[in-house]
Amino acid sequence: MNGVHDMGGMHGFGRVESEPHEPIFHAPWEGRVLAMQRAMRVTRAWNIDMSRFAQERLPAPTYLLASYYQRWLLGMERCVLEQGLVFPDELQAGHMLRPGKPVARVATKDNIVQTFDRGSFSRPAYAEARFRPGDRVRTRNIHPQGHTRLPRYARDRTGLIEAVRGCHVYPDAVTSGGGEDPQWLYTVVFDARELWGPQADPSLKVSIEAFEPYLEGAT
Repeated sequence: MNGVHDMGGMHGFGRVESEPHEPIFHAPWEGRVLAMQRAMRVTRAWNIDMSRFAQERLPAPTYLLASYYQRWLLGMERCVLEQGLVFPDELQAGHMLRPGKPVARVATKDNIVQTFDRGSFSRPAYAEARFRPGDRVRTRNIHPQGHTRLPRYARDRTGLIEAVRGCHVYPDAVTSGGGEDPQWLYTVVFDARELWGPQADPSLKVSIEAFEPYLEGAT
């Protein structure tokens, strides 16, 4: 979706400022949010793409004013509500008001630790890859309402296939209820001027990871 989260190439947001000696957490509650996120991952109530999409659907002012872990928390609240695991009055009260809904797995100390190994999203290939390294491709000019990993600034642009990364779970399908729908994944390289116009640095190149449905052949 074309939300405020997809701000690559947009003006008016200032420089990305690094924080010297940045701590892992700026406040204790941030660590608790991470722990809750890991615990919910064990339950398999949703996956990482659904979590990202929940954050992308936050209202623009909320998204821009929230800190990193605030977005995580707000996205998690949306996910538990959409999955029927809690109700709005329970969030407001801060505790359960009715019996909980069963989940696929119960979180324990041991299996929460295992979630820090993200595992593999690679899946068996369903067909031959359409493109090879060195092929010229053009990204599709798509503007889906749902989640997509094709950034807005790189749509309808011509680049070169640099590498074939294998067949992987397709985020666009997962978040729309279409299952894993594995698709080939490629590294595509663009000249800066193709993305940003003639005033861009001619020595700069930008690469993105793009799924096959995002691409078409280019001459």
